[in-house]
Amino acid sequence: MASLHLSSRFLATNTKKHSSISISHHYSPTPFTRLFSRKKFMSCSMSMNGCEGDFKTPLGTVETRTMSTVLSPTAATERLISAVSELKSQPPPFSSGVVRLQVPIDQQIGAIDWLQAQSEIHPRCFFSRRSDVGRPDLLLDLASDNENANRNGSDRDLVSVAGIGSAVFFRDLDAFSHEDWRSIRRFLSPNSPLIRAYGGMRFDPNGKISVEWEPFGAFYFSVPQVEFNEFGGSSMLAATLAWDDELSWTLENAIEALQETMLQVSSVVVRLRRESLGVSVLSKNHVPTKGAYYPAVEKALEIIKQKSSSLSKVVLARNSRVITDTDIDPIAWLAQLQSEGHDAYQFCLQPPGAPAFIGNTPERLFQRNQLGVCSEALAATRPRAASTARDMEIERDLLTSPKDDLEFSIVRENIREKLNSICDKVVVKPQKTVRKLARVQHLYSQLAGRLRREDDEFDILAALHPTPAVCGLPAEEARLLIKEIESFDRGMYAGPVGFFGGEESEFAVGIRSALVEKGLGALIYAGTGIVAGSNPTSEWNELDLKISQFTKSIESEATTTTLQPIN
Repeated sequence: MASLHLSSRFLATNTKKHSSISISHHYSPTPFTRLFSRKKFMSCSMSMNGCEGDFKTPLGTVETRTMSTVLSPTAATERLISAVSELKSQPPPFSSGVVRLQVPIDQQIGAIDWLQAQSEIHPRCFFSRRSDVGRPDLLLDLASDNENANRNGSDRDLVSVAGIGSAVFFRDLDAFSHEDWRSIRRFLSPNSPLIRAYGGMRFDPNGKISVEWEPFGAFYFSVPQVEFNEFGGSSMLAATLAWDDELSWTLENAIEALQETMLQVSSVVVRLRRESLGVSVLSKNHVPTKGAYYPAVEKALEIIKQKSSSLSKVVLARNSRVITDTDIDPIAWLAQLQSEGHDAYQFCLQPPGAPAFIGNTPERLFQRNQLGVCSEALAATRPRAASTARDMEIERDLLTSPKDDLEFSIVRENIREKLNSICDKVVVKPQKTVRKLARVQHLYSQLAGRLRREDDEFDILAALHPTPAVCGLPAEEARLLIKEIESFDRGMYAGPVGFFGGEESEFAVGIRSALVEKGLGALIYAGTGIVAGSNPTSEWNELDLKISQFTKSIESEATTTTLQPIN
């Protein structure tokens, strides 16, 4: 399989060797910075790294216990605290396992609002599915009647998830491997579909890790200790314990750690209603600068035009360092982005002692539900217009542009080829259309296939990441050119971000994203696809357009914040 071979530098396929961390020469962390990062990351030792366990040995139990429905987060918190105490007095008779305790709440409460109310001392995660209203569900066409019946469970209405703490985490400095995937799957079960590992992976795990991305490793996933699920019309508060005596993390350890976290859970949920974050921008600097970006695009175009080169597309990225007068609250920023991002995924990933990686990405890498898997092609960019007539004119220009059609076709056909390598049947529908977002519009197509077996899930990642939309084609040639041209560490920008579950997994592409650091403002990331016919000025303007959803929200005048407690 050619596509799998090309992806081998992005995901590991061999037995892993643990390695020490590598610091990029582009950054010079102070001794204080390294000490602070190391001390903060030690809190991860308060749970266990599942990658160090024996993935060949099944856990003693993977189970979910559901309590009766309550009316408020306060009642749910109290019920969970009691349930954990009961579990302590009547422990499961296993040396390893994972138990999820969940309490339904008879009202819909925003998961991001719950997360905003929690302490920042815990690792945090957030994942919100985008709305696919108006788009065909290709998985329905490919699934069997039995599979479609099973898809009607309560998790189908899950809108978003927020989590704090870590029942078990998975992190390493080497590329994500099949063994790592099996280590995660060990803690999951189709019978407990809401036990999920949320996280992400670096765009290029073989690149040198800069200091700001150090706590994330090559990949980082976590099953939250305490989790808030927002459904359509209801909510749920859950607590999860995971233990493995072989890793010197016993059930008693897990219960004590969870009880400590539960005592810090706030039940006073604050609904934030903001049009801005109330911060002022002091400076904004780009890497590369405009003067360096133009020659980089010209160099890429020269290589693409060479007859001896197989390169047809490369994606060149930029990071923009924004310094503000006060720290940016990453959860409040994400909530602000969410207000205009109904057609996008929102995510936050923050390991212990790390900056917060947040994003508002429109692009799905893949969704797996049992044997069905779907992906999509998204490429070429135009702005939206104020008037309907002008917006339609821009749409027609996008649909008829030869340069944009080339860029889009490269992405769509590459994904089709990769899905064909792991699926029995692949459907593409539509072949090309325009997808309109709040500020931009793109060429778009959906693709879906049927896996030969569920264990092929790792191969989905190996095949699809990175797509030509964030790297180029061929992937390895594009990666090498990116490594040569780009003078900063992408980290998890443009990498897979999402979750693994026992029944369903879903990953977005970590674009339209930012890394928010205390005392250092934020790094905002964007990239553009360079193909024959690309123009440096147009590409630079496209970068500005793509980061505008972030920059406009912090450059506008601050407004008031409304606090509304929920009992």
